[in-house]
Amino acid sequence: MTARTDVGHSVGHARHTYRLRVSSTALTALLGEWDRCRWVWNNCVAASKAAHQSRETCGPAALDRMLTAWRSGQEWLRQGASVPQQQIIRDFTKARTKALKDVKSRLPVRSRAGMPRFKKKERANPTLNYSRRGFRIKDGRLHLAGGIVLTVVWSRELAAAPSSVRVYRDSLGHWYASFVVPAQVQTLPLTGRVIGIDWGVRETATTTSDAHDLPHPQHGGKAAGRLARYQRMMARRKPTRGQAASKGYRKARRQAAKVHRQIARQRQDTARKWAKRVVTDFDQLAVEDFRPKFLARSTMARKAADAAVSATKHELINMARKHQRTIHLVHPAHTTMDCGQCGARAKHALPLSERTYLCDACGAVCPRDKNSARVMLVRAGLDPAGADRVTPGGPPVRRAA
Repeated sequence: MTARTDVGHSVGHARHTYRLRVSSTALTALLGEWDRCRWVWNNCVAASKAAHQSRETCGPAALDRMLTAWRSGQEWLRQGASVPQQQIIRDFTKARTKALKDVKSRLPVRSRAGMPRFKKKERANPTLNYSRRGFRIKDGRLHLAGGIVLTVVWSRELAAAPSSVRVYRDSLGHWYASFVVPAQVQTLPLTGRVIGIDWGVRETATTTSDAHDLPHPQHGGKAAGRLARYQRMMARRKPTRGQAASKGYRKARRQAAKVHRQIARQRQDTARKWAKRVVTDFDQLAVEDFRPKFLARSTMARKAADAAVSATKHELINMARKHQRTIHLVHPAHTTMDCGQCGARAKHALPLSERTYLCDACGAVCPRDKNSARVMLVRAGLDPAGADRVTPGGPPVRRAA
């Protein structure tokens, strides 16, 4: 089983996000644009469902023609800019295409992204996307199509001219502008070292180097008490259907959103610092291409979510591309059954409670996750002698075909 290699010479694009200062006039205009875009999205959902029931096609071209007809017949819709309305059709098409791929791949229902649904005004946070012809930066301010002017808090300079921008509001009511710019390459000196990385729950990342293991940070567990208190306050003050939320309910909801944002930022900060340390010390990375969707249906769901494996893996890949390191994404099948020393495969899968791997062929004994990390190196075609904790003259390694 071969590994998929990402050399890292093509870094693609990156997002630079900045806080926005929104005036009352700009806020009214942004919410008006969002109402129009939400209307377009909901009509796309309705048209897609009608086409599915009548067994007709409803592709991007058909949706574009529908948008032209909607704008010609709706004066209220024509008052808004066409760029965000066209972009939300692109977003709808991507979401529907991804959902159809999940259905064709026969993934379990709980693992699917789901078909696009209607966006409700009280639940969906405003998100507006503008292509290059829909915005410009002048005198340090962001000018959007439709005469909307926003003040940007420039915490750092843009590395290059942005190709698009996303203006959105988070759950706390703060507005942000996320610019897409070409990623900047920062080459690091070569070290001649390789590392294998295995993802887990007890430890977020177990590597072939003891000094580079990432223990479970437990950011969510540490804040669970505060979050539960605010959620209980929300449950007690939850308004009945059709009734406006009270001041106490809105305050508790805001406090809960602050805790969620703090946890997300802590996880991102931990992942970025660890990823920078790994790509600084190693030239080639054999990483388990693990998508822990099945963990959401297990007893380890809460701990697995707190480990944030997907976010950590995402930050590691981005950091390696930025610094021109080679990544080998290894398929996770049978990584806990193969021996990292001789390559022999166990006859039965190890239960999760068994944390020590014992090879019946060569007699090697090592921690289960450490063995899996060495298997990553073997399957990626890397020389395990370049990793830590390897004695020269050891048994031959069987490379995966």
